[in-house]
Amino acid sequence: MKHVATADRRGVRGGGASRVGGAVRSVGRALNVPVTGAARGIRKATHAHGAGESGLGKLIELHAVNGAGDVMITVALASTVFFSVPTDEARGRVALYLAITMAPFTVLAPVIGPLLDRLPHGRRAAMAGAMLARALLALVISGAVASGSLELYPAALGVLVASKAYGVVRSAVVPRLLPPRFSLVKANSRVTLAGLLATGVAAPVAAGLHRFGDPWPLYGAFVIFVAGMFLSFSLPPKVDSAGGEDVALLAADEQHLHGPQRRREQVKRPGLRTVGPAVTHALGANAALRCLSGFLIFFLAFLLREHPLTGESAAVSLGIVGVAAGAGNALGTAVGAWLRSRAPEIIIVTVVAVVLGTTIVAAVFFGAFLVACLAAVAGFGQALAKLALDALIQRDVPELVRTSAFARSETLLQMAWVFGGAVGIVLPLNGTVGLLIGAVFVAVGWLATLKGLLASARHGGRPGPRVA
Repeated sequence: MKHVATADRRGVRGGGASRVGGAVRSVGRALNVPVTGAARGIRKATHAHGAGESGLGKLIELHAVNGAGDVMITVALASTVFFSVPTDEARGRVALYLAITMAPFTVLAPVIGPLLDRLPHGRRAAMAGAMLARALLALVISGAVASGSLELYPAALGVLVASKAYGVVRSAVVPRLLPPRFSLVKANSRVTLAGLLATGVAAPVAAGLHRFGDPWPLYGAFVIFVAGMFLSFSLPPKVDSAGGEDVALLAADEQHLHGPQRRREQVKRPGLRTVGPAVTHALGANAALRCLSGFLIFFLAFLLREHPLTGESAAVSLGIVGVAAGAGNALGTAVGAWLRSRAPEIIIVTVVAVVLGTTIVAAVFFGAFLVACLAAVAGFGQALAKLALDALIQRDVPELVRTSAFARSETLLQMAWVFGGAVGIVLPLNGTVGLLIGAVFVAVGWLATLKGLLASARHGGRPGPRVA
């Protein structure tokens, strides 16, 4: 009887432990379901319509990681360079930031594309290297933020160069990962939208980390970029294939539209001359929008800090404008995916005209609502016009030189953004005057390219030869 009682007690204890263990496992599964469910949902979205089989889904996820890491560094730099000091001192700091980082970047940026053209078989390694470089530089910036040293500026320049190197390689990789019956503009819109969504999620996380101290968003960026480094090597091996590629030159003269062999004989140094007139006109219009974007970012940052939106603080005012611009950019990307490559010249002409009209109206009737509307419309127009430019490159540039054309167009657009930002810093804080100057940027680019784009649309473009 004693043995039976002991066995009963053990059974009770064993059953109790089993029930407790089962309850713990149930709670663990319940807590895990939202995470795993969300992960499965994201993976299903990024790998839809053949993107998983082609490898495009992996690139979409990598670009989301890239966007999250970049916004972590942006939040840390903005709080250090811009928000931590009075407005007049902040203008000096931002001007110094541009002089030490952006000015050399405009010199280095045109070199990035040609250098990466020489590494067609190492694209995964190049993307991983860009991620690793930004991870290490985030740690350097965190130390500079804590000590207040000038290492901040060259490290920020390094982040910009590494970010641009990643962007150039990413543009070159997309055509290699297209699923069947998938247009290039649709693929680019998916990749871009993933980056925007990741930025929107990571921005409040970065702001929360900043409450623990200035370096914490940079520590977050380090972790994210290290993850991105490993994710880069998960891309398919065909990313490193360079079969059928050549170097593109960007100009519209007819004498260079005769194939890669003749171009090698006539042009010793790579340039951009084989893309056709429609692409160069579209690039000019996009440069005008990118110039306006850089201008608005810096001009409105100082203007709203000194004169916030009605009833709001400076930080909330900047947040409202930033959210409006992000929402417009996301909407433009979504619309671009829906429109695909339908009449890209007309799309560019139309959206630039809409942005120009909105800028003029916001300047004349300057107010809080119109400033937010302008930010949204400018973001929408920039995204949609860029996707239309991608469609033109897909349509008019031979596959032999398409990836190089993407790289060089991105570099020129970045330089336009830097110019607009520099102008936005030095202007007096007068909303009407500033936005009228922004309208001038857009008007010059639009009028200079209007005739050429409409002529190209009437003739249906100049389809380039396709190489299988």
